[in-house]
Amino acid sequence: MAAISSISLKTPTKIQSLPKTHYAVPLNLPFSCRSKSKRTGSIGSRTRIRCGLLIEPDGGKLVELFVEESQRELKREDALKLPKIKLTKIDLEWVHVLSEGWASPLKGFMREDEFLQTLHFNSIRLEDGSVVNMSVPIVLAIDDSQKNLIGGSSSVALVDDEYNPIAILSDIEIYKHNKEERIARTWGTTAPGLPYVDEAITHSGNWLVGGDLKVIDPVKYNDGLDRFRLSPAELRDEFTRRNADAVFAFQLRNPVHNGHALLMTDTRRRLLEMGYKNPVLLLHPLGGYTKADDVPLHWRMKQHEKVLEDGVLDPETTVVSIFPSPMHYAGPTEVQWHAKARINAGANFYIVGRDPAGMSHPLDKRDLYDADHGKKVLSMAPGLERLNILPFRVAAYDKTKNGMAFFDPSRPQDFIFISGTKMRTLAKNKESPPDGFMCPGGWKVLVEYYDSLAAADNGRVAEPVPS
Repeated sequence: MAAISSISLKTPTKIQSLPKTHYAVPLNLPFSCRSKSKRTGSIGSRTRIRCGLLIEPDGGKLVELFVEESQRELKREDALKLPKIKLTKIDLEWVHVLSEGWASPLKGFMREDEFLQTLHFNSIRLEDGSVVNMSVPIVLAIDDSQKNLIGGSSSVALVDDEYNPIAILSDIEIYKHNKEERIARTWGTTAPGLPYVDEAITHSGNWLVGGDLKVIDPVKYNDGLDRFRLSPAELRDEFTRRNADAVFAFQLRNPVHNGHALLMTDTRRRLLEMGYKNPVLLLHPLGGYTKADDVPLHWRMKQHEKVLEDGVLDPETTVVSIFPSPMHYAGPTEVQWHAKARINAGANFYIVGRDPAGMSHPLDKRDLYDADHGKKVLSMAPGLERLNILPFRVAAYDKTKNGMAFFDPSRPQDFIFISGTKMRTLAKNKESPPDGFMCPGGWKVLVEYYDSLAAADNGRVAEPVPS
């Protein structure tokens, strides 16, 4: 996320007749609880500010795809007898995402009809006629040899690098993997140099296999961070335990600075003004594949812990967890996926900023996407009508306050914009940012990370991050 700001809410003319966008209700309107619709999530449903119970998952039920514990050994034996598909690291991350219900109501890797709806409509229509958002394909690619190996089998085993069974995909459907169409419709360009494309699509197979997924054991990474990987069901339990009457989600793939913290604390203040009694923040860093120049997950989580330890965010009203999805960097298309997944985790508010899920154009010196399109698309996206979108304006370092503040255009000379590039340069050079930009403990972690890169470049093995 490139910039931080305060909430900027659209004001409908009548609360009973909202516009086609679904920004959160304005702060000067009376707070009220709305009853649930029988067709929650269908196109054209009204914006809902709900209280008490958590928002329902897409499709009305969280779809978890685990084998029952008593059946695991039996399913493991069954998997050994089936044709096998070896999973890549990113494939395994998608198995994780599907298994825990982040993509509810999907029941496995997409079959062709789901794939086409995702590519062409950014949504999937359910049997009852309702629509749920689904903007990125969750698919499993295979090559010609794997297709031939599967033959006429209706089920396949998904295995790891050592051929240990991870899951079984049943009632399978194999169809053509039109890579150019997939890339063009997901990213809006086929320009070379798109990180996820280079990593996961270009050299993948020419076929896709979809079907019903059953995961034998919950996916674990044994990297010291599994305790942070709360599933949607676990997050819902935690929000209920904390008596949350609103959950607002904030995703990032960068270290947290005081501008982020200002936004999050100000959001909670605004929600309290709207009438909520106990809004809880879901600080939800992306934990799957990221491009090479992003700060690795271990270091980001260590930095986030320091932010809470230093009191920049309140641990009593903040839940820090890892979102296991891989990162596409697909701008307005991908931000819909990020928002939709948080509904399934219980969030009814989603904070969106400038150029969410965006990146620089791989060939030209410009942003790949219009910086404002992400929040505009979220406000109109089919299947996201139940989610309240919280867009915000830019914030920067205020020299008069020696800290991060919401940008005041009447005195631009008082503000310094510290870009991600500038922040990285300061950390690499072991220079301190202006006081109040980031908590000291968090900044120290960032300096340690870039120090470890320099050590590796000098031929020394960098020390692992303590768990």
